[in-house]
Amino acid sequence: MTRSITLISHALCPYVQRITIALTEKGVAHELRVVDLGNKPQWFLEISPLGRTPVLTVGGAALFESSAILEYLEETQPNPLHPVDPVERARHRAWLGFASEVLETIADVYSARDVASFETSIAALRRRFRLIEDHMSAEPWFSGVNFSLVDVAFGPVFRYFDVFSEIDGFDVFEGLPKVQAWRLLLAARPSVRDAVGKDFNAQLRAFLIRRDGVLVARMRPFGTA
Repeated sequence: MTRSITLISHALCPYVQRITIALTEKGVAHELRVVDLGNKPQWFLEISPLGRTPVLTVGGAALFESSAILEYLEETQPNPLHPVDPVERARHRAWLGFASEVLETIADVYSARDVASFETSIAALRRRFRLIEDHMSAEPWFSGVNFSLVDVAFGPVFRYFDVFSEIDGFDVFEGLPKVQAWRLLLAARPSVRDAVGKDFNAQLRAFLIRRDGVLVARMRPFGTA
């Protein structure tokens, strides 16, 4: 008996995007239900112990935290995205954790309230991408010819920079040709491209404006060259 699968989502959550991409790559039919994390309904709090998205409901069970959900999908659904070799698989799990650290650094960037904190966060972000440049495969994906969960995790990471690129002089990818090529390849992959709504950039821009940090002060007005 096939159990129905529903993904509980928030429009801007990068961890939800991971699950959406993986479900698409695996060809798993599912429903999508969006919640407002600023006004969490009681039914959501009852199935999400940490009050965060994503949550994946499978039949009567609710799974939370993206890493656990991805592992569940690997164990139960077709089209594996983890390497077969146990050593390489463990290595990929480590880079999945690193992708989460990059997202935390991105949050530091857009949350910075003063120039010193902003510049420190930018420097940390550049160091993280330099580390990736030094350890990823030459082409086309993170570890070579096979699209993997590491690629899944970094698709949402790079999406931020479509909006961050509106900042004059903001280029954390300078001198990182492999990372730059990887970013463009991920952006063009249908599962990554379609993991968010068409108004994602506008929603992200509005979110950043509400944060009212140093980053927003440096952004060009929307629609200007």
